[in-house]
Amino acid sequence: MASVHESLYFNPMMTNGVVHANVFGIKDWVTPYKTALLVLISEMGRDGPYLSLLERRSLNRLLLLLLQGPDMTLSRLIKSIEECCSQLASLVQIRIKLMATGELKDMEQFFDDLSEAFSRPEPDVHKTSVVGLFLRQMILAYNKLSFSQVYKLYTALQQYYQEDLKKSGGEEAEMELAPSEGLGAKVEKEDFDGPLREEEISCSGPLSQKQAEYFLSQQASLLKNDETKALSPASLQKELNSLLKFNPDFAEAHYLSYLNSLRVQDVFSSTHSLLHYFDRLILTGAESKSNGDEGYGRSLRYAALNLAALHCRFGHYQQAELALREAIRIAQESNDHVCLQHCLSWLYILEQKKSDSCVLLEHSVKKAVHFGLPYLASLGIQSLVQQRAFAGKTASKLMDALKDSDLLHWKHSLSELIDISIAQKTAIWRLYGRSTMALQQAQMLLSMNSLEAVNVGVQQNNTESFAVVLCHLAELHAEQGYFAASSEILKHLKERFPPNSQHAQLWMLCDQKIQFDRAVNDGKYHVADSLVAGITALNSTEGIYRKAVVLKAQNQMSEAHRLLQKLLIHCQKIKITETVIRVLLSMAKLHLRSLCHTTALPVLLQALALSQEYHLQHLASETILSLAFSQLMLGIPEQALSILHLAIEPILAHGTVLDKGAAMFLMAKCQVASAAAYTPQKKAEALESAILNLNEAKTYFANVDCKEQLRDVLYLQARLFHSLGKAQERNQCAMLFRQLNQELPVCEVPLINAFK
Repeated sequence: MASVHESLYFNPMMTNGVVHANVFGIKDWVTPYKTALLVLISEMGRDGPYLSLLERRSLNRLLLLLLQGPDMTLSRLIKSIEECCSQLASLVQIRIKLMATGELKDMEQFFDDLSEAFSRPEPDVHKTSVVGLFLRQMILAYNKLSFSQVYKLYTALQQYYQEDLKKSGGEEAEMELAPSEGLGAKVEKEDFDGPLREEEISCSGPLSQKQAEYFLSQQASLLKNDETKALSPASLQKELNSLLKFNPDFAEAHYLSYLNSLRVQDVFSSTHSLLHYFDRLILTGAESKSNGDEGYGRSLRYAALNLAALHCRFGHYQQAELALREAIRIAQESNDHVCLQHCLSWLYILEQKKSDSCVLLEHSVKKAVHFGLPYLASLGIQSLVQQRAFAGKTASKLMDALKDSDLLHWKHSLSELIDISIAQKTAIWRLYGRSTMALQQAQMLLSMNSLEAVNVGVQQNNTESFAVVLCHLAELHAEQGYFAASSEILKHLKERFPPNSQHAQLWMLCDQKIQFDRAVNDGKYHVADSLVAGITALNSTEGIYRKAVVLKAQNQMSEAHRLLQKLLIHCQKIKITETVIRVLLSMAKLHLRSLCHTTALPVLLQALALSQEYHLQHLASETILSLAFSQLMLGIPEQALSILHLAIEPILAHGTVLDKGAAMFLMAKCQVASAAAYTPQKKAEALESAILNLNEAKTYFANVDCKEQLRDVLYLQARLFHSLGKAQERNQCAMLFRQLNQELPVCEVPLINAFK
């Protein structure tokens, strides 16, 4: 048993030509690559007076990256030095060649010279500097090696040099055979600024503790801010398994493995890694040293809390509730108010799935402020604003609450929450039908600089907030008929959030919805029907609604009504008011399409009452348009015109292009119907005004390729030109109408009565 115990603390090994010791004993070891770095530092000290300021600055910056990064091949190391100072690179290469092709005493003499460098009155390297600490660690690690281990290091150095020599010889032979392919291109400087490529890490062998910590922090930062630049899930897991092979109790590696498993929605592996992370914290006593006897209990309660969060993420709400109760029990026994506050926040999320938990959320915010937890307090305010937005509070009250939250963000430099706040403002303005304000907030987030330090090549924050805002931008551009711009935004989203990333579902749903709307507007209902399955897979409620829209467009009224009735009951049960209003509007349009205008009125009035109660201006304006159309069909065009004037201003200011075209088209119809009782001169003026409105509607419909509405507009225009005796204009409209009518299916509803 004693021998097993001793082997855990010190077990010299030889792996892949690298002499090292277990990380429990010596935290760093000497490798051929680090020997090459020591040669570089030695040559920099000798040639320091002859280096220019720019060369020295570039070399210092490069040296910091080389010390932190994993081991690399000799050729790549030399090429990186050549970019900073070609003369120094040749000196380093010559020195390594002399050591590798010479005798063992040459390497021993080199390390002796390094030790003497610190004994000088004015050493070249300060002992407490980054380079000085590295030198002292390497000298200490070398001095602790036995003679056999020193010989293995020397053999590894020879192998390191010979392998690079063979590789460079092979590349030269390939260049002679194919000189035009440019195989000898230089390694660009950006390779050292960005994250490490997969092939650079996989061949690097075991990492020291500092290199491992740098690798873990780098990948964790990339997973948070820019997942596309991180290693792929399979490659990252391979490297983590390699790290855990040499140090199974490396807790941080287990936690990164947990984050990596979340990327691919692997429930078993993520749970396994999370439990191992907290087990290692307890076994190593990392927390008990800093927190006294509370260290073990702290790990246990936060393990239960994180397990609850994990189950909640995967939709396992019953298991999440059990884990959360365990965390609350342990936290209460330890009187840990901070942990209890975190538990209260997660309790709100679980209770939100069951019933209204506004009181619980308000209590959570008050407690977070009391215990000085600005992050939790701000998240609570954000959730409270979101809940009250769905409850129908006015925009002014919500923006006041977000203003208080923003004060917390800027005071404590919570850049992530600043992004979330702006993204939420964008979503709220869109919910309330203020597209101009939503566009302004989206542009503000995209143009602002992050407060977090940008490192390891991260040029942008690829967080959920940016994905949400870009999706809103794509939909806003598509609604205004700028499909090319919308496609560019979606293309950027696909590059920024690849399909395997955790936020890819946002742009996938956005893309499917835009394609669906374009297909319906263009009369390609078979294309729209094929997109319903993809939308349903991402959002079942939205998929059922879109299916009903397709059935209505294909004149399958009874089937569409059955689906909408089923969806209405479901949405009323889970309290999605916006979807309830959209379903009511679609049901009313089914009645209007079936020429049942009187039965459509109660449904429209119900939708209007809900829209005004919840301050959903866009849906309220669309409902008023349908009400005006029903009154026009009931023979009271004057009343329809007066109602229409209530909605025309917000529609023209914030509405979609399709709504603007429908409003102008409906106004022209009302003007024509009202002109029947006018004098001939006044009637002619009314018809001329209606033609102008139809021209504007035609422009709007053309922007979104809405051919059915264009056909109806041309039909009415031809009739009006005929009434005014303008034969040439009438014939032109009639020709365009005939072309569209041949492309589109026959409309079973009289064209003059059709509405959107």
